[in-house]
Amino acid sequence: MPETYWTVRWPDGLEEKLYSPSSVVAEVFEPGLSYPVPDFLQRARIAMERASNRVERKYGFACSSAMDQLDRIEAKVATFTEQTEAEVACLQISQ
Repeated sequence: MPETYWTVRWPDGLEEKLYSPSSVVAEVFEPGLSYPVPDFLQRARIAMERASNRVERKYGFACSSAMDQLDRIEAKVATFTEQTEAEVACLQISQ
C-alpha cells in the first residue's frame, strides 16, 4: 500500500497536493482529466473509503488520515456548490 499523493487544481485556480494511504486514487482518477465537482467528490469518497478499508484489512484499524483528507476535500468542495459548471482537474498522481 504505497502512500500516494495527488495534485488537483480547484475551480478557483488553486492547486493542492492531497494524500492517500493507498494507490487506490489511481484507480478512480486520471492525471490530465477534469471532473465536474459532484463527480470529483463522489470519486474522492470512493477512493478514500477504499484506501481506509485497505489499511483496515492490513493493520486492523481504519485510516484516520484518509478520512481526514476526505473531510478537507468535502469542505473545499462545499465552497463551489453554487458554481454548476465548476470542475476539478487531476494534475498528477505520484508515489
